[in-house]
Amino acid sequence: MEIVMAFVCGFLFMAAMYLILSRSLLRIIIGTGLLSHGAHLLILTMGSFGGSAPPVLADGVTDYVDPLPQALILTAIVISFGVTAFFLVLAYRAYHELKTDDMTLMKGSEHDE
Repeated sequence: MEIVMAFVCGFLFMAAMYLILSRSLLRIIIGTGLLSHGAHLLILTMGSFGGSAPPVLADGVTDYVDPLPQALILTAIVISFGVTAFFLVLAYRAYHELKTDDMTLMKGSEHDE
């Protein structure tokens, strides 16, 4: 199962890099979202799959899974949601000001000064 997850992580990273290197601002935002999902899946995979063992301790339980990777992923999901929301608002504002989402046109030149 870890091999399959490693390939899925690699595919998510590949698709994210392709989208981040494009010119469209919306594709760049989607690429950062895919990159964060790939990182979440990588953390989960590196934490290994514990089978049917619960991630919490209770009285009498001897077999359990380390809850730290799951806690890190939950924190990372919240942070990536906030960053994606900020990027979307920033892109919306930039589109209304500049009337384009092409990064090469947003860059400007010396003649614009």
